[in-house]
Amino acid sequence: MDAPPREWFETDYYRVLGVSETASQKEITKAYRALARELHPDANPGDTAAEDRFKEVSSAYEVVGDPEKRTRYDEVRKLGPMAGAFGGGGFGPGGGGFGPGGATFDASDLSDLFGGLFSRGRSGGPSRSSTGPRRGTDIEAELTMAFEDAARGATTTVNVTSEVRCPDCFGSGAAVGTAPRTCPDCGGTGSVQDNQGPFSFSRPCTSCGGRGRIIDTPCSTCGGVGSVRRPRQVKVRIPQGVRDGQRIRVKGRGGAGANGGPDGDLYVRVRVMPHPMFGRDGDNLTVTVPVTFAQAALGAEVPVPTLDGGTVTIRLPAGTQTGRRFRVRGRGLSTTKATGDLMVTVEVAVPTDLTDEERAAIEALDAAGQHASPTSTSTSTSTTTTASTAGAGAPTAGGDDA
Repeated sequence: MDAPPREWFETDYYRVLGVSETASQKEITKAYRALARELHPDANPGDTAAEDRFKEVSSAYEVVGDPEKRTRYDEVRKLGPMAGAFGGGGFGPGGGGFGPGGATFDASDLSDLFGGLFSRGRSGGPSRSSTGPRRGTDIEAELTMAFEDAARGATTTVNVTSEVRCPDCFGSGAAVGTAPRTCPDCGGTGSVQDNQGPFSFSRPCTSCGGRGRIIDTPCSTCGGVGSVRRPRQVKVRIPQGVRDGQRIRVKGRGGAGANGGPDGDLYVRVRVMPHPMFGRDGDNLTVTVPVTFAQAALGAEVPVPTLDGGTVTIRLPAGTQTGRRFRVRGRGLSTTKATGDLMVTVEVAVPTDLTDEERAAIEALDAAGQHASPTSTSTSTSTTTTASTAGAGAPTAGGDDA
């Protein structure tokens, strides 16, 4: 078993995460996720302070987010900074530390008390060890889609630039025909022990840079890193009914993993272009249809366009007011969970260029209205009619939905 890292004595990981020492594991995880979203380098490009804080938060969660490591960390904190916290009156006779008259302990017992030494991972989240498998980074791309394509779904490609496994060394970092060798100084662990009296602290191995292996002949393509940054195209399946701003996860198509670790994920943020005629309200489609005064006053059957290029027919009752809405069920957007409706708003079109006959007719109507006694009007109740389409299948159109 290894001795605890020096940072365990010097850093209050609970304060880093903004939680109390008695916080539950669930509370610790919740605090970490909130900070990770806020400080992630992808959300703060070019902000080195946020990146350093992100690494600090990740390192803190790597310890107190693991119940076993948290227990050992709490035991270390009880000892205080360095070995001086083991006694209240020093190390001599009569003191409370080492030596006659004080408490005694065998420093070798520390290896049993503290173990499971870990190394700090790179930016992007906690990792087990610098020599173990590391998951690749998540990347994000943006895709702009036409309104119709977003409604019916599509399979397309997005262009991304990210780290990919070196095609020549297949991620090993060594030139073709060679292989990395285990570091003789650390035995492949990536860390060496720094003995300081009764304590033994771990530090990265300087011979291999904490990687646990040495590459004598680096790959000429990647320079020994094992990955190269290249543009590529990724096929993405966009589900029907995707919303503007929605993120689609494509598993395993992000940055390349290291040391045999899995690749990260690709997140595609969809931008949906507006439609010149239709709008969207949840899963419902919205459309405004102009009608004449005569159609609104006398009632009529009015054709309404649909997103697929067809039409449905709604029946206007006599006296329909401008702004009244009708619902055509099942003709909205379809998603994996539900299918919306088509919401039709009627707008009475006022003519701007009247003929002599039209003007005379409107004046006669106005005169007749002035002689009529005023009557109160009431809002008509919702009606349900059968609307026809260009083809088979007749959806249902309902009256006022507002």
